Amino acid sequence: MDVPSLLPLDQRIRLAEGERLTTPMSAAAGAAGELVWHRWRPALEAHTDDAPPLVLFHGGSGSWTHWVQNIAPLLDAGRTVLAADLPGFGQSSLPAAGSDADAIAPVLADSLRQLLQGERCDLVGFSFGGLTAGLMLADAPDLAHRLVLVGAPAMGVVPGRQFELKAWRHLKSAAEQEAIHRHNLGVLMLHDHDLIDGLALEVHIANVLRDRAPRRRLAHTDILARTLPCVRCPVHAIYGEHDAIYRHYVHQLEDAFATSAPDFRGMQLIAGAGHWVQFEAPDAFDAALLRALNAP
Repeated sequence: MDVPSLLPLDQRIRLAEGERLTTPMSAAAGAAGELVWHRWRPALEAHTDDAPPLVLFHGGSGSWTHWVQNIAPLLDAGRTVLAADLPGFGQSSLPAAGSDADAIAPVLADSLRQLLQGERCDLVGFSFGGLTAGLMLADAPDLAHRLVLVGAPAMGVVPGRQFELKAWRHLKSAAEQEAIHRHNLGVLMLHDHDLIDGLALEVHIANVLRDRAPRRRLAHTDILARTLPCVRCPVHAIYGEHDAIYRHYVHQLEDAFATSAPDFRGMQLIAGAGHWVQFEAPDAFDAALLRALNAP
């Protein structure tokens, strides 16, 4: 398992104990290949018998390591954690049918059915993974008890793109590329620029190097807002108050969710955090997530 080396040793050891699972992509996915998952089970004394599996979808240009700060606390809360490498990211194959959220959602639904064997999960999706999760549950409502959207785009409250990333693949030296990675982390992912070093940089660089899913355009539309009326399970939202996708429009999100999601249960805003809220403010995020997961 590709555990980041800059985590504290005890956390590296714990994450390295996870299982690597794979499911074959069906012919309907348009390609041969496999979808890679990572599963951790809580210690017997922490296990919660009636809690469903907790499934995590990462963000664009990411992998399961977008959740690297959060998995251990979720295990301590008694949850079994199942984190995907979405199609075209991390170790998962890219389906020929496409790389945007609408193309990979049915691939993920098929894979989850193979893994869950009829059991429903609690589904948490970050950013592009939140958009994908919403599209998936609109067509596959049997897969989840609830949906928690974290920093999800495509809610239709911004008049245009609020950030611009810089290209880096054309640069020849690692130093030049790292400078752009630092810039992009500051523009989009992290509000506190003091965190743009060490672990954050290691995780980000490892992930973007394995991004094989170009031309993702749906995140800049209102497709999630238009899809949520078809999602019948409870929907929760968690955002950093300085999320670069929304900037000063972030305070319009709660009304947008209430309008779109038939069973919207509320939005929690994490003070001082940016888009990658679960990394930047892990303690506050974990508490917010557990409140959502434990809500009646």
